[in-house]
Amino acid sequence: MKLNYSLIGMDIGGTNARVGLVEKGGITKLESVPIKAQGTVDEVLEQIIGLIEQVRIPDAKAIGIAFPSIMDVEAGIVYDVQNIPAWKEVHLKDILEKRFNLPVRINNDANCFALGEYYFGQNEKYPNLVGLIVGTGLGAGIVIDGKIYSGANGGAGEFGMTPYRDKNLEYYCSGQFFVNHGNMEGAKLMQLAKDGDKEAQAVFNVFGHHFAQAIKTIQYAIDPDIIILGGSVRKSFSHFKAAMEKELDNFAFPHTRSRIKIAISDDDYIAILGAAALNIS
Repeated sequence: MKLNYSLIGMDIGGTNARVGLVEKGGITKLESVPIKAQGTVDEVLEQIIGLIEQVRIPDAKAIGIAFPSIMDVEAGIVYDVQNIPAWKEVHLKDILEKRFNLPVRINNDANCFALGEYYFGQNEKYPNLVGLIVGTGLGAGIVIDGKIYSGANGGAGEFGMTPYRDKNLEYYCSGQFFVNHGNMEGAKLMQLAKDGDKEAQAVFNVFGHHFAQAIKTIQYAIDPDIIILGGSVRKSFSHFKAAMEKELDNFAFPHTRSRIKIAISDDDYIAILGAAALNIS
């Protein structure tokens, strides 16, 4: 998407806070700092404010922020941020709007990922998409007819919590699987698979079988035009793709199976773009 105005997008991740000035078709200025995870509410707020100051320009129209936590989207209140223990209830929207005199919108990181792909990523012709973040967990953002769908209580997209076997889909379809069943982190296992290690490839084959169940669940529930994978596990897609596709051939509706589109996000900063896009009406 080509903007004719400037927006500010911020992504508060597990270890870093990243902010970008979003102009025209992408990020024109980017800053990042490690989050003071054990800091006080005010210390973390000062970090956020300082980062925004570094990219802000006089004609910026609004600020959008992606957070890995539960929140009141309308009121702009962030609750119980797991990686920042001091943040139990922070009225972030009010604080930042008073500080910068700009509109501020917040949403969770999965929704921002999906919205970023819709406006700035590979999605140029698909009005309905699911952005599936596959990392240490399994979270998703849903875009229907170009709008984020959060559900009545903000819980839409939590496919990882769906019961599956003795646990849930997240246990078998995220990075947790490699630690629990391959006895090592996914990145190390991927390198072994690249080097031709048959045991490592076998683990990815089993993962691909399980991951297909997550894809099927999304298809049955949402039936989107496209599912776009983000998160660290997406980098190993080539190692589990064949096993995943083989299992998808058992999908109950052959016509739908033939039209399932699965893509890999190619932008590590897409959540920043998606956060900025919260202000696109």
